[in-house]
Amino acid sequence: MIDQDYPSINSLLESKQHTDQVPAKDNRQLSPAYLRWILSRVRRAIKDFSLIEPNDRIAVGVSGGKDSIALLHLLARLRSYRGFNFELIPIHLSLGWEGLGLTRPELSPQQQYCANLNLPLYIENTQIAEIVFVARQESNPCSLCAKMRRGALHNTALALGCNKVALGHHADDVVETLFLNLFYTGKLGTFSPRTYLSKKNLVLIRPLVYLPERTLQSLTRSLNLPIIVNPCPASGQTKRQEMKKIVSFLESRYPDVREKVLTALGNRDLDEQWLRSGRRRGKIDSHAD
Repeated sequence: MIDQDYPSINSLLESKQHTDQVPAKDNRQLSPAYLRWILSRVRRAIKDFSLIEPNDRIAVGVSGGKDSIALLHLLARLRSYRGFNFELIPIHLSLGWEGLGLTRPELSPQQQYCANLNLPLYIENTQIAEIVFVARQESNPCSLCAKMRRGALHNTALALGCNKVALGHHADDVVETLFLNLFYTGKLGTFSPRTYLSKKNLVLIRPLVYLPERTLQSLTRSLNLPIIVNPCPASGQTKRQEMKKIVSFLESRYPDVREKVLTALGNRDLDEQWLRSGRRRGKIDSHAD
């Protein structure tokens, strides 16, 4: 696991200003052609890695950030395409921020948006924030928080009869995770577009891996999709933020750096996690947890 450095928890709680606003980085308007291109990238990922199959019941983790709401929007649109026969179950984990004296995020915009899609938003209440920051007083809280959120999301998905969980990781996340593992663990690897959890009999899918973050920013801003301000006191203090700066620097010198990394993963993958359908040798990424 990657170590991360943070200021003290008390100082974060007292002084941190939180934001998950979509920056005006991509100024393209969401024209029909642009939206078709975005959807084509999602469809390509689904086809390349066999992410969605007929009659899937897919839980979508709706955290409130731009990536998860964009994922829900795009998957909802794909349901109208011929050949896509699947159910969507949006799930939001309430982490119990009020236990830290923070304001509980207002979920009515997300609930209304899901209602507009004819999808009820399932809210699972937890005490993860209090456990991480108060009971455990973690100096590096992200690792434990992420593990607990994964467990809660997976268990909720199973309780709702889902066989898959869709996550909003995008192309930037792929590259940043690759660099994080390389720089901090000495390992060459990143997450898989499709992961089978054998203990849970659950499949994790990441349909946005071919889309850069700026595209999701543009989509979310243009459609005015509802965003929740992230109340986490450790938000923006992670090593991943450093990797974002490195990727941005590389992009300024090599504009297609993300595409090159994705191509490299697909062409010569060390354990076949990124080999596309038809090139695999009967294997998908499998984890017990």
